Amino acid sequence: MDASIVIISLPAIFRGIGLDPLAPGNIGYLLWMILGYLLVSAVLVVVLGRLGDMFGRVKIYNRGFLVFAVASVALSLDPFHGGHGALWLIVWRIVQAFGGSMLTANSAAILTDAFPSRQRGTALGINQITALAGQFLGLLAGGLLAAIDWRAVFWVSVPISVVGTVWSYLSLRETSIGRRGRIDWVGNITFAAGAGILLAAITYGIQPYGGSATGWGNPKVLGGLFGGVLLLVVFCVTETRVKEPMFELALFKVRAFAAGNLAALLTAIARGGLQFMLIIWLQGIWLPLHGYRFEDTPLWAGIFMLPLTCGFLIAGPISGFLSDRFGARLFSTAGLIVVACSFIGLLLLPVDFDYPLFALLLLLNGLGQGMFSAPNTSSIMGSVPPRYRGVASGMRSTFQNSGTALSIGVFFSLMVSGLATSLPGTLSRGLQAHGVPAGTAHQVASLPPVSTLFATFLGNNPIEHLLTPSGVLAHLSAAQHRTLTGAGFFSRLVAGPFHHGLVIVFGVAAGMAVVSAVASVLRGKHRPGDGLADDPADDPKGSGADTPG
Repeated sequence: MDASIVIISLPAIFRGIGLDPLAPGNIGYLLWMILGYLLVSAVLVVVLGRLGDMFGRVKIYNRGFLVFAVASVALSLDPFHGGHGALWLIVWRIVQAFGGSMLTANSAAILTDAFPSRQRGTALGINQITALAGQFLGLLAGGLLAAIDWRAVFWVSVPISVVGTVWSYLSLRETSIGRRGRIDWVGNITFAAGAGILLAAITYGIQPYGGSATGWGNPKVLGGLFGGVLLLVVFCVTETRVKEPMFELALFKVRAFAAGNLAALLTAIARGGLQFMLIIWLQGIWLPLHGYRFEDTPLWAGIFMLPLTCGFLIAGPISGFLSDRFGARLFSTAGLIVVACSFIGLLLLPVDFDYPLFALLLLLNGLGQGMFSAPNTSSIMGSVPPRYRGVASGMRSTFQNSGTALSIGVFFSLMVSGLATSLPGTLSRGLQAHGVPAGTAHQVASLPPVSTLFATFLGNNPIEHLLTPSGVLAHLSAAQHRTLTGAGFFSRLVAGPFHHGLVIVFGVAAGMAVVSAVASVLRGKHRPGDGLADDPADDPKGSGADTPG
């Protein structure tokens, strides 16, 4: 929930600390409020999974809950306003992500240790689907709590994290034997630096640069992309030469592990794109067109997205249970085909859709992702020897978290490119048709499309905000003033250009789901740890050959 609860609450948070999120200089604050958590989660989970293998998975997990609790308290007590208030929240979100990474890096490994292979799919399925459903429940919780008080968005984590800390310390016991070893400092540093620089460059790539709608031509962004890739290449070379590597590249020799992680990465990118596009679609366009005030759209967007979460909760545990009996490949592949079909259905919908059909497509998408996620996680974790489970869990989480972070860069860039071709002209003509002078209309329309995109993402009507400094609104008739600042005007203007970008985004997402399905088919049947030797005594719960393929 904490990975997504802030996303839908950003308008209330920025109002609470007195910061205009649509001011050009504040877009960076807005992006890092979203991405800081995701970047840390993507970069650190492998390291923390490896430390769990070495020093005890439960030990790292428990300390993660403690760090998470401290950060949650600090977030709810932000003492600053303006930019300093935003920086406080960003820094403590990063600390919170560090604690969260200690949890997610080891949770799947702890469950894999605790359950025999005949029950592992069910256990991991419940865990995985709860986590994924939490991402979407976070949107609903954010909408509800932001309507009460922006600090409530962070307060909700405090009792949960404090109780979770005490509970985990009292109830969890180590079931695996820690293997002391050396920390791969070169691998840790090159991976963290390479992945961090690469994802940060992608983050700044969606911001305007010079006269361009995006920043992909920015020398700093290009330098970050090439530098990040180069460091990751150095990391891969290093990992083949050290005795105890952080990242067990040999695990990719296991076909089920490699194919499952590829499918998970592409599905995470598609799922992240879906999440952000649905928020923009509902908060910025559909709900205002149907008479909802912009201030109320975060709450209702979360409510109208509930069919997606219901699909997760229905299909996840069931597919996890059945995959224990019949294998992961059938359910994960079928789920991805359902996901691809739902994306195609969404791109065929008009912007002003009938909700029952929209809800049905969201339910299908949730069902498909639930069918895929639980068996895929079980297949990945069941394919590796016991002593690699911590690092395997971290690697799995890295692919999933990196996919979510990449989705922002990929899909926001696609959407910005789609908006850049038609939005300026549409916005200029619409303003002039309601009495705005041509010069002012052109000036407003020439603003970077990313600003308009963030306005719709935040459920914000920027027209009054943009026209007030020029004094134009004071010279218009009352009817023109009401029209320009009403809920429907801005939403109707951006609907056409937005739909053009939406078709591109969901088309790419459907393609990713199809490629993921192919990877899932190619996972084959396996026994745990095919191609990797291990000590059978390390597996007290019997992860032997009875694990389905």
